Amino acid sequence: MMMERVKYSGVIVPLLCSVVLVGMVSGIGVNWGTQATHPLPASTVVKMLKDNGIQKMKLFDADSNILDALKKSGIQVMVGIPNDMLAPIANSMQAAEKWVSKNVSSHVSSGGVDIRYVAVGNEPFLSTYNGTFVSTTLPALQNIQSALIKSGLANQVKVTVPLNADVYQSSSDKPSDGDFRPDIHDLMLQIVKFLSDNGAPFTVNIYPFISLYKDSNFPVDYAFFNGYQTPINDNGKMYDNVFDANHDTLVWALQKNGFGNLPIIVGEIGWPTDGDRNANLQYAQRFNQGFMSRYIAGKGTPMRPGPVDAYLFSLIDEDHKSIEPGNFERHWGLFYFDGQPKYQLNIGSSKGLVAASGVHYLEKKWCVLKPSANLNDQQVPPSVAYACERADCTSLGYGTSCGNLDAKGNISYAFNSYYQVSDQLDSACKFPGLSIVTNQDPSVGDCKFRIMIQTDSANPDRRVGSFTIVLFLFLLLTFL
Repeated sequence: MMMERVKYSGVIVPLLCSVVLVGMVSGIGVNWGTQATHPLPASTVVKMLKDNGIQKMKLFDADSNILDALKKSGIQVMVGIPNDMLAPIANSMQAAEKWVSKNVSSHVSSGGVDIRYVAVGNEPFLSTYNGTFVSTTLPALQNIQSALIKSGLANQVKVTVPLNADVYQSSSDKPSDGDFRPDIHDLMLQIVKFLSDNGAPFTVNIYPFISLYKDSNFPVDYAFFNGYQTPINDNGKMYDNVFDANHDTLVWALQKNGFGNLPIIVGEIGWPTDGDRNANLQYAQRFNQGFMSRYIAGKGTPMRPGPVDAYLFSLIDEDHKSIEPGNFERHWGLFYFDGQPKYQLNIGSSKGLVAASGVHYLEKKWCVLKPSANLNDQQVPPSVAYACERADCTSLGYGTSCGNLDAKGNISYAFNSYYQVSDQLDSACKFPGLSIVTNQDPSVGDCKFRIMIQTDSANPDRRVGSFTIVLFLFLLLTFL
């Protein structure tokens, strides 16, 4: 499973970044995260990628099932090494060689998977990690590079480290004052030199949404690409959006330290659609289409006006991700969990986003609050808490898609979320005296009570586990 990403930024400028790479594949890339209770089959997703003309894919690990599905697909792949594997790989050349053999060589040589990059770690220098990965990231990077050389793949497969935009900053609102974060400055220069020496790119993840999420006074229009009315003038270069400003803060940081020509990849860029008042379909479409229009036109930034190399974040919603950074974390997808497009978006094809095909759903039935149930029943709070803890209630709350539900609606939403995640198991709708199964869709307006898809997760072991959990809940609430 991919490591959790906590996306924080400091001042307005350090929030985003763009890119230039020689010989890159034209066409946008996407991030494919797999932290979902009911993931679409890998073959279904690969077909969806091809149907949408997506030619580049970034993964957060090296799942063999996914890589097998990418065989002979023509899709260029970036595989990832999770942060919790950095220490073993940093401390053992043998571990690095074993990882490369299993996760790169075997798929490239015999499987026909077009692996182009290995992402060593994921945002390892986030300030919230308190330096946990500071001592292991560069050694892991070096060992993976050595393993690639030994395997004969170093010319085809490049190493990189996806970094959060908080690794650099500006002392003012101007990109030209940019430099790397003081506490990791020397380490960043070692990494940048290593990347440069090995013909590898600098990868950065950039999120204007986080500026808006963290600062209620942040100018909304500056997060988008529609021409902010009071642009920043940096020695004649005009910045009317945070992407350009953030990207060029990195360019200046590289330039000041002697690496002004290092290629840059935007490893993650996107906008969530739920879980926060600023995470909605309208803003997501506005941001992603604004970015894609520039991307398709080959428009870069004032400091690097050429084409950008980027991976949208993300392809599909993940209902099992940690929500520690915020409830929006489960809603970054261009597509819902079932592969249905959320909104119209031109990513280079005139037909817009194409849905996943051949997706099968569970029955059209929902678990809701029993009409005769008493809202003051003392079992209501623990029942709702139980359901939300084990399912996904991030569409409830202020400013969310289901934020206008009344108390009964909120309870029903929680119950149904757990019921669907539990594959509609009968005992998953047995909240004592509170719940009932209905075949009447309880959705209201933009608030959708969704039906889960059929996946391999709907297996006997899972169902037995669900039954055991619900039985425990029943007994617990009975004796409260």
